[in-house]
Amino acid sequence: MSNESLEPQSPGPVEIHDPRLQREAQKAAIWIGMALLAGLVVYFSQPLMVIFGGIVFAAMLDGGARLLGRVLPIGRGLRIAIVMVLALLFLIWTAYSAGNQIAAQAAVFPALVEAQIQRAAGWLQAHGFEIEVPSISAIVQQVASGAGQVGRALGGLLGGLTTAFLIVVLGIYIALEPRLYERGIAWMLPVEERPYLAETVNRMAFALRRLLAGRLLGMFIEGFATWLALWAYGVPMAALLGLLTGLLAFLPNIGAPISGALIVLVGFSGGVDMGLFCIAVYVVVQVVDSYVIIPMVAKETVDLAPALVLGAQLVFGVMFGILGLALADPIVAMIKIMLERRSERSQDEFTDANESAA
Repeated sequence: MSNESLEPQSPGPVEIHDPRLQREAQKAAIWIGMALLAGLVVYFSQPLMVIFGGIVFAAMLDGGARLLGRVLPIGRGLRIAIVMVLALLFLIWTAYSAGNQIAAQAAVFPALVEAQIQRAAGWLQAHGFEIEVPSISAIVQQVASGAGQVGRALGGLLGGLTTAFLIVVLGIYIALEPRLYERGIAWMLPVEERPYLAETVNRMAFALRRLLAGRLLGMFIEGFATWLALWAYGVPMAALLGLLTGLLAFLPNIGAPISGALIVLVGFSGGVDMGLFCIAVYVVVQVVDSYVIIPMVAKETVDLAPALVLGAQLVFGVMFGILGLALADPIVAMIKIMLERRSERSQDEFTDANESAA
């Protein structure tokens, strides 16, 4: 058979010659690609959350290393090692000095909370509300098992040693040589796109460091101030409540109401005066953290709307679990910066086009 007989004599069934149909086919391909990409993101959600968690941990190490670099003219690797050793020593000291006390308090904490809820139900019954104690017990069990999602989330976070180990290892590798990974990503892009990527990554890294600095500072101040105030007044389980307040402060908008409810429940177990004092402590600590600490350190830099962060936490918490809940606002902050950079680029292109036309 000759080669001439193999030459196509007419357009094939998949060929599109109409320019309008070509544009529509390109648009359809883009939307289909985005849908497939979204499906892959959901399918690989846990590995992606672990990777992003490693990036967040690397940002913490990088921030600490940069602070040390202002006073210690040593290599970056040594500064990161010092930051990790100091953090490890702090955790060991906390566990050694308050571990037994916190463990003992945690053992009786659920029973105390349930007793307080039963007490509140009795007060409502005495004032004419038709509430059955068995139904309250069922609610308490549902709260223990379902709100429980926060308890299980914290337990899963603390018990997921493998996930935590992977996040720490990834964070160390990224923090030691961040430019290595940045160059690797840039190498896959066209040469003219690399400066744009470098500037975007620098902005993201700066915002992430400031966001996490504000978060860690707020966690420490909230936890320490809560423990100190409750301990000075003689509130039971002050150490445990301070620890929970500090840990839950990592979840803005969601953590504060949970820790506040726990503080108030424990406070009213010691009487009305103690309960009112606990309410005052919670209000003062939250006001200082929300309107003094975080605005100075984080909100002024990242500028995230509280409702946007809360919505993202709900969505990411359902989709990706505890890691999604904890990493929601860093993810939203990175997406916001990426969109801002894209908007700036579009504006520059529009300005250049108008100047060329003129």
